[in-house]
Amino acid sequence: MPQCVRLDRQLLLVYLGVAGWACRNAPGPEPLLPVGAQPVSRPQVLAWVDSTRIHGHELYRFKWLFRDERGSAGGRGSARIAPPDSLRFDVAGPFGSGAASAVVVGDQALWMQPPDAIAKLVPNYPLMWAMFGITQEPPDQAVLSGISNDRLLAWQYAGPTDTVIYALSSGDSRRLVAEVHQSGSLIGRAETTFKPDGVPLKSRLTVPSGPAQLDLTFLSTEQASFAPEIWLPRKH
Repeated sequence: MPQCVRLDRQLLLVYLGVAGWACRNAPGPEPLLPVGAQPVSRPQVLAWVDSTRIHGHELYRFKWLFRDERGSAGGRGSARIAPPDSLRFDVAGPFGSGAASAVVVGDQALWMQPPDAIAKLVPNYPLMWAMFGITQEPPDQAVLSGISNDRLLAWQYAGPTDTVIYALSSGDSRRLVAEVHQSGSLIGRAETTFKPDGVPLKSRLTVPSGPAQLDLTFLSTEQASFAPEIWLPRKH
């Protein structure tokens, strides 16, 4: 997947809520998975994943700000999430400019408007879901490891080329951090903080190859009923 793209493509990536890049020269973050992590079973990991999922239909409204070396752009958007793994985005810039929509189920897009942007631009679906505080199930052949204590729950999926790491801190400042590595290189880090009631407060996605950064600030979260047609593309 591309790790460095032109600004116009990055703006579409922002519309999907799945991109952002950190400064190349910034020091690397501390490892998410502590040294004491041990092999864990798939049922253990599935229980941890389930603890991050929503269990009813939720409507998120947010504002976004994208920044890179060439400038910045922002706007507002919404995400409708239906368990276990269906999501629809509708986003736009000021005065409705650059409107875009997508429906994603798990780790694939069913459709997107404008067309073909998903295949060109989405860096990684686990990072996208982590921006909403949700983790994904491990691939069937992944090697699983993790650690759980009263302050931190962290786990890793290690495959032939890709490694996904999650760290969920507990307490008053609950936070989910996700990293994705491909062939040993960090391609992205998503960090989401939560309100005391457990709903997302803000999220930041960075990918060091840009450099650039995407911030989401959640304006409201509410339970909602979704009509069946919400999962269909917009009619022109």
